[in-house]
Amino acid sequence: MNTPSPALVTQSGARRLPRLALLLLCAAYVLPGLFGRDPWRSADLIAFGQMAAMAEGRTSWWAPMLGGVATDAALLPNWLGAAAILALGPLLGDALAARVPFALLLTSVLAGVWYATFHLARTEAAQPAPFAFGGEASPVDYARAMADGALLALMACLGLLQLGHETTPELMQLAAVAWALYAFGAAPYRYLQARIAVLTALPLLAGAGAPTVAVMIAAAGFGICRASQYPQVRRFAPWVLVAALLSSLAGMALGGWRVRLDAPGLADLPSIARQWLWFLWPAWLLALWTIWRWRAHWSHRHISLPVAVAAIALAANLAMGGRDRALMLGLPAFAVLAAFALPTLKRSTTAAIDWFSMFFFTLSALVIWTMYVALHTGVPAKQASIIARLIPSHLPQFSLAALALALAGTVAWVALVRWRTSRQREALWKSLVLPACGVALCWLLLMTLWLPALDHVRSPRVWVQRVVATLPPENTAPACVSAPGLTPAPVAALEHFARWRVDAATPMADVLASPACPVLIRQTQQRQPLAAPEGWRIVGQAMRPRDRDEITWILIRR
Repeated sequence: MNTPSPALVTQSGARRLPRLALLLLCAAYVLPGLFGRDPWRSADLIAFGQMAAMAEGRTSWWAPMLGGVATDAALLPNWLGAAAILALGPLLGDALAARVPFALLLTSVLAGVWYATFHLARTEAAQPAPFAFGGEASPVDYARAMADGALLALMACLGLLQLGHETTPELMQLAAVAWALYAFGAAPYRYLQARIAVLTALPLLAGAGAPTVAVMIAAAGFGICRASQYPQVRRFAPWVLVAALLSSLAGMALGGWRVRLDAPGLADLPSIARQWLWFLWPAWLLALWTIWRWRAHWSHRHISLPVAVAAIALAANLAMGGRDRALMLGLPAFAVLAAFALPTLKRSTTAAIDWFSMFFFTLSALVIWTMYVALHTGVPAKQASIIARLIPSHLPQFSLAALALALAGTVAWVALVRWRTSRQREALWKSLVLPACGVALCWLLLMTLWLPALDHVRSPRVWVQRVVATLPPENTAPACVSAPGLTPAPVAALEHFARWRVDAATPMADVLASPACPVLIRQTQQRQPLAAPEGWRIVGQAMRPRDRDEITWILIRR
């Protein structure tokens, strides 16, 4: 006997989100941050440094290195970025050229989640309960509205905001997970497309640095397919095994099988729990409600599949000591689960989501605008003093185009709030419009009004300029620079922005004994003064903007 569906949706409630509005929202989410900035510190800079080194022939494509030190790099994403630099770099510049394919990957993540939810919502078990006298939503309209809701839920997740706009391997992994979900969801309806998707997505996930996750998703998907009531889905199971085999081979061929385990202790669990709360917000709250309201349907693919993928991502996050980039791989599954909560929410719950989102994001936008005005005019004085203290060396840069885009986004937000606070109660996806658009608004404002200031703080360009400025004129273009033990991010910055050949592999003892490199770079904490080794003299020091802890010392041979 089939268990009744907890979803109750009328035909008017299953109307789709207007396509022009949806496309503009996606553009406002994907495009800001793509133009007009340098690679930012840490993972984004390291990944770009490897891609640039490959494109310029400074390192092998099969064994990438930074400063002569081998990197734990996923090859496929770095090949993609390096190829983009070679093809588009002369036209767009290396940094923008490397970001273009990753912006397309983010777009494919949004599309993959939409189509995965659309096909999962078309299954009989996922459909809303029929009404006694008709009037329930048609299967296709219901599935389309649910897919719109999943897309909004994904864009509302705070964890995707910054990580989704970087040039890191995890973005390719995320796209692969989204399209793997599509493959399992589309198996009964798209014979060829589903098979191509699973045979491509899972090996791509393995080649992008996550073969263990790929094999685990394949194993879970195989079990779910074998237990399906759809004959088409059961016949899909052998293809999943082939995809698992290809994933294993891709991981072996591209060096993806590496041990990255870092099991957390009991003291780390509270911080990991807090990470889950903010990183997955608000999708985790709706996902938990879905698991409860659809608890009688756990054996069906529209629930079991995203639950399995989400559980794998959470397990990977725990096994890697709370690494947020492992948690990011669960966002497509959480977005799908969040969508299935929408037809079961009470009106009071949707009203609470709306009012919280309206006040929170309106206040956030107001703060961003206030600080922007203070940056350029000095009024309000308190906010201006805060900015001067946080970024003392930054000179404000006014852009009319950025201001126009920010104003357009703000006006659109006001119009959206007015629309949502009117009697718009029917659309299934209505409770996720404000959270998704609020995130997109704040991102747009930050990447227009505050992009020069953020780039000044997060880009390594200023630090590199300060390092170069400390050298005497005869040493500004050294044959090589010794930097024993220097971490990959500053190595990548020096190699790209200063165009230096950095040697971070040679031990300090050998550097002191060899006259090969005339310049030495050392980094210490601020309270640890550096004594110049024999035969060297300190010519200066440099610090990053807003960095009060780490000092970079520049030495030259006597």
